[in-house]
Amino acid sequence: TLVNSVLFVNNKGLESDDLPFNILECKRQLREYFDGSRRIFTINAEQKGSPFQQIVWRQLREIPYGKKISYLQIAKQIANEKIVRALGNANGKNKIFILIPCHRVVGTDGSLVGYAGELWRKDWLLKHEARFAFGMNSLFD
Repeated sequence: TLVNSVLFVNNKGLESDDLPFNILECKRQLREYFDGSRRIFTINAEQKGSPFQQIVWRQLREIPYGKKISYLQIAKQIANEKIVRALGNANGKNKIFILIPCHRVVGTDGSLVGYAGELWRKDWLLKHEARFAFGMNSLFD
């Protein structure tokens, strides 16, 4: 069974160990990510999308932990810089947050733009990864 979405919620759901293995494994790996001990996910995750969206989501998985890349850089890697808008649209349709790290994509000038999970979460996730990837002492350094 595949994981086909990892989304943010504003309230805590019911905890249960009576869930399919893939969901329990996803929860475990996300806990490890948030405690700083996991940088790469091994969960079998896939979502439905157009062939172009699939290409974009595969490219997002290649962004290293703790790194940021601009929409323009990804557009150039995929095809050409004229697809930036389409790339942003595909990025916005990602429903497997964190596992497919769309939060690592920023504007050309490094600004935080375009995150379906809300920009404050994108900012937090980038600071969280920087903290563990680069040895920062606090999320607010």
